[in-house]
Amino acid sequence: MPPGPVPDAAAVRRLRGAVRDVLDSHLEGRSARPTSADDINAAAAAAPVSPRLVVTADGIRGEERWHTEHGGNAALAAIAAEANGLLADNERLGLLRRCANPTCSMLFLAENKRRKWCTRNICGNRARVARHYERTHTDGVGGI
Repeated sequence: MPPGPVPDAAAVRRLRGAVRDVLDSHLEGRSARPTSADDINAAAAAAPVSPRLVVTADGIRGEERWHTEHGGNAALAAIAAEANGLLADNERLGLLRRCANPTCSMLFLAENKRRKWCTRNICGNRARVARHYERTHTDGVGGI
């Protein structure tokens, strides 16, 4: 994440809502709200970035310079740029999945086509534990 001040909470919520709307619309096969794309684009443009070369004692290296001099927030711009990159890449966007746990709201990129859970050790484990419980316990009758 680029250095800089913590973004305003309202701006974070607005960008989060816009990104979620666009991702959900893709998964649900519906159109995103037009304002969602506008909000993502505005956040990305608010703090443009440019590549630059820096000469150090170890040689030349590349880095990015975030242009926040006009009030944009580099952290929100970086998040918006990542969202734009994902949404513009049909191959990566095709890996987007919603967690199979009905109580989880996470989305993830499934590198493995069989992956159903956002995290194996949380949602996946909860599902395995629930299946085991269902197999090994009756409806409260018998046993005692």
